[in-house]
Amino acid sequence: MPDGLFDRPALAPKRARLLELLRTRAYAKREVILSSGAKSDFYIDCKQVTLDAEGAVLCGELIHAVIEHVAPRAMAVGGLTMGADPLATASSIASFRAGQPRPAFLVRKEPKGHGTNQWVESPAIPQGSPVAIVEDVVTTGASTLKAIERVRLAGFEVACAIALVDRSEGGSGTVSRVLGEAPLVTLFMRRDFL
Repeated sequence: MPDGLFDRPALAPKRARLLELLRTRAYAKREVILSSGAKSDFYIDCKQVTLDAEGAVLCGELIHAVIEHVAPRAMAVGGLTMGADPLATASSIASFRAGQPRPAFLVRKEPKGHGTNQWVESPAIPQGSPVAIVEDVVTTGASTLKAIERVRLAGFEVACAIALVDRSEGGSGTVSRVLGEAPLVTLFMRRDFL
């Protein structure tokens, strides 16, 4: 988390409220099989919050604030569909409302299969532009890594990556190594839920 960013009076209550929503609507203490195939004794279904009106507004404003703090030159925001879709859209709307419009983009899990066979769907973003990658939950980092790879292959520079939750299972370290100098910022950690 960027030093002091969420201590600001305008952001601290928004982050606290988002955590409350995630704890009460998205977190469940039960055994599940994660997308990585690993077993876990807890689950965080962020879509229960990111698709909610209040949750979307909070996610958008906080992600926009992070991008402005760590990668203000980022010209677009997006990530691997589906977890990133509501986050990218919410952040794009927040950026517009703040007078600094930053369009959203989506990274497909598979190429389109017809037409242009694109992996990255976006409005016209100039080649070489810096972009921000978003993700709902980082476990192994596989989804974030796939988004980074596809975005780079599409000709964009990854300026930062932002996740709502880091499950603290090694994925953030893997993502950070691939990002190099670009930062990975997570709004919440496993310890915030347990």
